[in-house]
Amino acid sequence: MWSICKKELRQFFSSLTGYIAIIIFLLLNGLFLFVFNKSNILDDGYASMDRFFELAPWILLLLVPAVTMRLVADEVKSGTIELLQTRPLSNWQIITGKFFAALTVVVIAVLPTIIYVLSLNGLAATGTSLDAGGIMGSYIGLFFLCAAFTAVGLCCSSFTNNAVVAFLLSGFVCFVLYFGFSSLSQLSQLKSGADYYIEKIGIDFHYRSVSRGVIDSRDVVYFISAVFLFLIITQKRLAKKY
Repeated sequence: MWSICKKELRQFFSSLTGYIAIIIFLLLNGLFLFVFNKSNILDDGYASMDRFFELAPWILLLLVPAVTMRLVADEVKSGTIELLQTRPLSNWQIITGKFFAALTVVVIAVLPTIIYVLSLNGLAATGTSLDAGGIMGSYIGLFFLCAAFTAVGLCCSSFTNNAVVAFLLSGFVCFVLYFGFSSLSQLSQLKSGADYYIEKIGIDFHYRSVSRGVIDSRDVVYFISAVFLFLIITQKRLAKKY
C-alpha cells in the first residue's frame, strides 16, 4: 500500500500539475478572504476564520477532483492498471494507497492556510484572540471533508478512462453530497419532520457540526463510513472490471 502511495506522490509532484492545483487553491482562498469585498474577512471588524471555513468547501470542489481525476482513469487509459494487478498487491491495497496519496496532497494544500490564523491573531485587538477551540474543530471538520471528497473523487475516477470526465463527475457528486441534501431539506413539502433526517444524510450537516468545536462520535462515524463506502465501491468496480 505504501509503495503505491509513494509512487503517486512522486508522480503528482514530478509535474507542474500538482503545484498548480495547490497554488490555485491558496490563491483563490487569498483573493476571496483578503481582496474581494463581499467575502473579505478584514471588513468584518472582528477576528474570525468563519469566512474561510464557509468558503473552503466550495474551493475543495475544484481542488479534490483535480487531484483525484487521474488516479484510476489514467491507469486504465494507459493500461498500467494491468501491471499493478501483477504485483503482490490486492485491489484494496492499491485503492487505499492511492487514497492516502491524494489525501496527503489535499492536506498539504490546506496546511498553509494556518498562516491566515496567525495573521488574524496578530491583527486582533490587544486583549482579544481567536477562538482556538472552534478553529481546531473547524480544521478537524475540514480534514474529514477532504477525506470524504477524496474517496468520492477516487471512486469517480474508477468509472471512466477519461480524466476530464472523472473531474466533472467527481465535482458533481461532491456538490450533490455536500449541498444537495441540505437544499432538498428546505422544500416546504418536507417541513413535517423529514427535512431534518434528509439534511443529516448530507455532508454539510456533519461538517458544520464538527466545525462548532464539539467532536460528536456520530459525525466521526458518518465521515469514516462515507469514506469506506466509496472505497468499497471503487474496490468492487476494479474487481468487476479486472
